[in-house]
Amino acid sequence: MLYPYRWLLFLGGAVAGAACGSSSPQAPDPDAAVADDAHPAPDADVTPPAKACVEVPQLPYTGGEKTFREMCVACHTIGDGAHRAPDLQDVHLRRTRPWMMQLMINPDTWTETDPDARALAAGWGYVMPDFGFDGPTGRAVLDWMQSVNAVGVTPRAPMTLSDAQFTEAKQMYFDRCAGCHGTYRAGATGPDIGTTRARWMGTDSIVATLHWGTPRGMPAWGHDGLLDPAEIECMAAFLQLDPPEAPARSLAEIRQSWELVVPVSERPTAPAHARDWENFFAVILRDPGKVAILDGTTKEEVARIDVGVSAHIVRTSSTGRYLYAVGRNGAVTMIDLWAATPQAVARVQGCYDARSVEGSKLAGWEDRYVIEGCYWPPQYVVFDGLTLEPLARNDVPLTTIDGEVLREVRTAAIVASPFEPVWLLAFKESGYVGFVDYAQDGFPLVTQLPAARFLHDGGWDHARRWFLVAANASDRIMVVDAQERTIDAEIVTGDTPHPGRGANWEDPVYGWVNATTHIGEGKLTVYGADPIGRPEHAWQIVREIALPAAGGLFLKTHPSSPWVLMDMPLASDASDARQICAYAKASGVLDRCFTPSAAGPAVHFEFDRAGAELWVSVWAQDGEIVVYDAVTLEERARIGPLDTPTGKFNVHNSTHDVY
Repeated sequence: MLYPYRWLLFLGGAVAGAACGSSSPQAPDPDAAVADDAHPAPDADVTPPAKACVEVPQLPYTGGEKTFREMCVACHTIGDGAHRAPDLQDVHLRRTRPWMMQLMINPDTWTETDPDARALAAGWGYVMPDFGFDGPTGRAVLDWMQSVNAVGVTPRAPMTLSDAQFTEAKQMYFDRCAGCHGTYRAGATGPDIGTTRARWMGTDSIVATLHWGTPRGMPAWGHDGLLDPAEIECMAAFLQLDPPEAPARSLAEIRQSWELVVPVSERPTAPAHARDWENFFAVILRDPGKVAILDGTTKEEVARIDVGVSAHIVRTSSTGRYLYAVGRNGAVTMIDLWAATPQAVARVQGCYDARSVEGSKLAGWEDRYVIEGCYWPPQYVVFDGLTLEPLARNDVPLTTIDGEVLREVRTAAIVASPFEPVWLLAFKESGYVGFVDYAQDGFPLVTQLPAARFLHDGGWDHARRWFLVAANASDRIMVVDAQERTIDAEIVTGDTPHPGRGANWEDPVYGWVNATTHIGEGKLTVYGADPIGRPEHAWQIVREIALPAAGGLFLKTHPSSPWVLMDMPLASDASDARQICAYAKASGVLDRCFTPSAAGPAVHFEFDRAGAELWVSVWAQDGEIVVYDAVTLEERARIGPLDTPTGKFNVHNSTHDVY
């Protein structure tokens, strides 16, 4: 079976939106009023309406047709061209019935033993899911497929949405889908699911996809119980309509959201507790919308703080005293770690959707400013670094590196340069890396370097000069020289690289290296990352290591650990998603893979301040953090239960870019 994941709330997204909705390819006017019928993205403070998607259409399908429409049509068509798997028209002429029955009933075993099945899986990049078919079910599906071979599958019309159902579906899309597929559905981390493609897929295919997910990482929203059948029917209809207009967010509206909870004058001038606050861990509790502050020394929870909808990351101020948590509703929460009990001291909502935030870190500019990059609207916002008072709102250019003008360009990773007072911003859809100057009035975008589409996660090399950012839809890592403001190289790594911030270590043969895992294939790609000391290997792939499964999101190491750890929470098989793997730095081989917990996928790593312990999240409603010895990988402790723990950020490591 496909495993139920919630990764869309952890990443970011996309569809074919540039051709849909408004014909004007320009950023929204932030000072224009939003019409009542413009269907704006929901504000975090608005109470959602009563549930409108409550009835499921009564479908007449039975037997093999019912099974095919509920399961198979997510990937297959009959006479309408290949989709996520082969077109099944005339399949009874190409394959024997016993062969097809074996593939349906025992897909894993048959793929391992039969060369044709193995070749098929290799060509498509994944094994057909095991739906638990028995013999009678398989025969019924094959009989029905052959009976409709000449005419194909009759499309099922989408339901007609009422205004209330449309509003509810719009909210569901914003909450569940926009992160990966985009506000206007044009695709980036996720594929294009714009109106044209959605109508080609049809209602049955969309419903099956939303229920079962896909082998390449789409969550199984229905199977997981996060969307019920009525909600899925509403969403399938919503996706076949043009996307609604999304609203602007003006500086005046951002100012209205600003809340200074504790003025600077009332905050302590030294830590008001005896704990080692630089060894605190900020742990994201995804579903509750909270950040738990854990003492890395004692393993005690010292505070739990509301940070809005589905917190994505936590960044530290340049001194480490303050944490900036950003949620996917665009809310930024500033947390003071020096307070007797760590607490939120300021809040603001600069965007309707966001993933990244960063402080000013150059010497002389410490803790002075904070920038938030928006997923929607296409803008970035700069705040006072001690109060979160909004200071400026600037539009993001909407022209791509290819000259195309878009409706939507999202800001993904942000890093602060150690060379000058600038932030580097990865503009996802446009493919540019932008430089924002925080020494100039208005915080202008002063440089745009054409890199590759679509940019996503990234971090520094070991020397903190080169920004290594994944263009995951282009299967590349782009190398940006922050000192010279140049694109120095592009590394073709594999199918959909997703390194998080990456990992840096010294390889015994190739010197300093960096690496990425991949969403689309089970592979660790290691590349040279020392153009000064080892130029012959710089930005060249030096090792490729096979992993048990695709679906990797993060890898991490520490100078004190002999290991590089990596996860695979998007793997299509539940047992793979629960595993983590350890790569040995000294030998350059994959040493072992193991399962921290059976409760849910294992995701994200962090080390304590000294690099003596490794912390891993078990992503489940009854989840936990499993703590290992960073050298022996022996289990030391379990912290929990915790509700959907995901990212963990040690204060010292985050402040000093230890990864």
